[in-house]
Amino acid sequence: MPDITSPTLMNRFDRITAILIQLQSRKIVKAQDLAERFEISLRTVYRDINSLAEAGVPIIGEAGVGYSIMDGYRLPPVMFTMEEARTFITAEKLMEKFTDFSTQSHYQAAMYKIKAVLRSTEKSMVENLENHIEVRSRPRAFHQPNSNTLDILLRSISERKIAKILYVALSAAEPGERIIEPVGVYHENNYWYTIAFCHLRNDYRNFRSDRILQCDITDQPFMHQHAPLKDFMHDSWENDNMRLVRIRVEKRVARYIREQRNFYGFASEVEKDDHTEMTFLSPSLEGFARWYMMIAPEACILEPESLKSIVRQLTEKISENLNH
Repeated sequence: MPDITSPTLMNRFDRITAILIQLQSRKIVKAQDLAERFEISLRTVYRDINSLAEAGVPIIGEAGVGYSIMDGYRLPPVMFTMEEARTFITAEKLMEKFTDFSTQSHYQAAMYKIKAVLRSTEKSMVENLENHIEVRSRPRAFHQPNSNTLDILLRSISERKIAKILYVALSAAEPGERIIEPVGVYHENNYWYTIAFCHLRNDYRNFRSDRILQCDITDQPFMHQHAPLKDFMHDSWENDNMRLVRIRVEKRVARYIREQRNFYGFASEVEKDDHTEMTFLSPSLEGFARWYMMIAPEACILEPESLKSIVRQLTEKISENLNH
């Protein structure tokens, strides 16, 4: 059965209904965004918006800004398609494994409301499908099973209130308190991160969720205006905090560390005769050095020299401990 939500197959009635749903889901929707989503011209967007207005939908349009619906206007509960219902279950399984306890609870509460408006045939399908999807993952993202770190960070972002965290930096022996203004959160290599303005460093920093021992929101509003998260992800600011590392690894060993290397800033590789040269962007040379020690007998550091010094210090420390 074809997907009627596909822009190429959607008829005008379905499209106008989808436009109305999108208008209800966002504060302001730009005409260009609607044109790109449904693969239609701006003229068609204007005609569809006009049709909604003629049908009695109180749409407010502002030139150069976009469209919005007057506060208080709501549609009756929306009926979901089979395809959408299946997607909800898949997302629920992912939420169970890759978010904190508090966020999971909120999502489950939302899912109960979604399931409540499904037709009986869709409810049966959902109940059956729930027993046939599993996500296997080692619990790495948070220290405690009842953590609410992610939920508080998201609340801090949405309410624009400063957060206070107890953070264990990779290079620090003891946890320290940080006052931060979170910009956004993202998931990468089995960990959640938040990019935030750190008042201690007076600059933007990356914080990994499993190193946040405690997270609390304060009543103090943000002191800065922050760009959207996507701007930080694309800009080069993150690389300013990274150190370039190049190592040479024997091929017979290189294949066994392909998954591990992603956790240490792997960027690229070049295969030579009997070895592989790998390039990394690492936020901590000491952290990288401790991982490198695992493959050191079959590897060689090409740069930087400071990484070689750290490895020598670790080797001397190991030697001292063995002699005691």
